[in-house]
Amino acid sequence: MTEKTEEGIPTMDDTIDGDRREIDGLDARIIELLGQRARVSARIQRSRISAGGPRTVLAREAEVLSHYQQGLGTTGTPIALHVLKLCRGTVPAADAALPTGD
Repeated sequence: MTEKTEEGIPTMDDTIDGDRREIDGLDARIIELLGQRARVSARIQRSRISAGGPRTVLAREAEVLSHYQQGLGTTGTPIALHVLKLCRGTVPAADAALPTGD
């Protein structure tokens, strides 16, 4: 039950609780979108590798950094770096294809 002041206005705690629920919903959407972005990025990386190209293209990553910086200001760059790191996945070990001697 939402408490209200005598004037019928929701209390500060109720307002904060509602705003926090909204933030929780937004965070859930962001997490889902990051997962979707990682899956698309993995497809692109597989396509590039299959065609004999590099797993990542630094010029493209620079474009992404620029988009985030334009949209979010100076805080956009570190956010973009974390998103790119998340979506790159893991790098196969360079020596994974070498015989182990076993």
